[in-house]
Amino acid sequence: MSISAVDPSAGHFRIGMLLTDTRYRSYTIQIIALFVLMLIFAWLLSNVVANFERLGKTFSFSFLLDPASYDINQTLWFNYTSRSPHWMAAVVGIANTLLVAFLGCITATILGVVAGVLRLSKNWVVAKLMTVYIEVIRNIPVLIQILIVAAVINEALPAPNDFRGADAEATASFGGALVLTNRGFYLASPIYESGFLNVFIVFLAAVVASVLFGRWAHKRQERTGDILPSFWIRLGIIVVPTLIIFYAMGAPLSWEFPELKGFNFQGGMFARDSLIALWFALSLYTGAFIAENVRAGIQAVSHGQTEAAYALGLRPGRTMQLIVLPQALRVIIPPLISQYLNLTKNSSLAIAV
Repeated sequence: MSISAVDPSAGHFRIGMLLTDTRYRSYTIQIIALFVLMLIFAWLLSNVVANFERLGKTFSFSFLLDPASYDINQTLWFNYTSRSPHWMAAVVGIANTLLVAFLGCITATILGVVAGVLRLSKNWVVAKLMTVYIEVIRNIPVLIQILIVAAVINEALPAPNDFRGADAEATASFGGALVLTNRGFYLASPIYESGFLNVFIVFLAAVVASVLFGRWAHKRQERTGDILPSFWIRLGIIVVPTLIIFYAMGAPLSWEFPELKGFNFQGGMFARDSLIALWFALSLYTGAFIAENVRAGIQAVSHGQTEAAYALGLRPGRTMQLIVLPQALRVIIPPLISQYLNLTKNSSLAIAV
């Protein structure tokens, strides 16, 4: 008796194989689940339309073209008024959310990384100070922190009228480039003149050259073991050509400084007190959580890695940069993304200030 091997893929396809054959079963279940989900969504949508009809309303998005009839105090570069349509109000709100999220994520990351590393410091005072910061900030509701920061800005900073006169009670910082008031922060704004585009192009080219040099230096270090002062060299690659073309083009960049005119400052850039309060409070709050993520990620790296680096003659700073942090990032990054999302969602608390 002879046994012949049969290739199941060579047989004819049957409907029953959609559930019995493991090659098709998962796809079949997913398609059925998607179809059921679409039916549920269609039933909910029809139910909403029917309820609107009973109320004498239509189910449409035409309201987006109607006037919003409300003001938004932080409109950024949008020409928004209370007579602008709802869709523009939504765009302004999204832009404000993205601005707060961008500023907050950068500040919270810097603060969190520094606090997380310092909490593991061998200096008892520094480690305990970071511990107090992390534990206290994490256990205070973020809304309370936003209100506290807003109150400090409104009560501690001077009013614009305090900058008036020769014997003014308050003065601007950095030669008038920064004015801190209880209404917000005023900053000098750049004015781009003819030729600045060439400076910007050279700057971008210098950044690309700096990145390429960094990769070459890294490969050279892996091949020979010699460490170049790549940070300063890369900084020089960016700064020197940019400064040369900047002054060769006649310094095509000037600044508009805020000036006190009437009851308030005019000119420059303006960040409202509510934006500053929200930014600082969210950064402090989220930074405390990021600090714990950083600490956990560093402690997840085996202590033998650090000891081996010290045995090879690496200094503590280089050990942290080259050995510990690259491995700790695998633990740090997933919860770090969650903190970014939490910060973005918490930006809705701006309604309180």
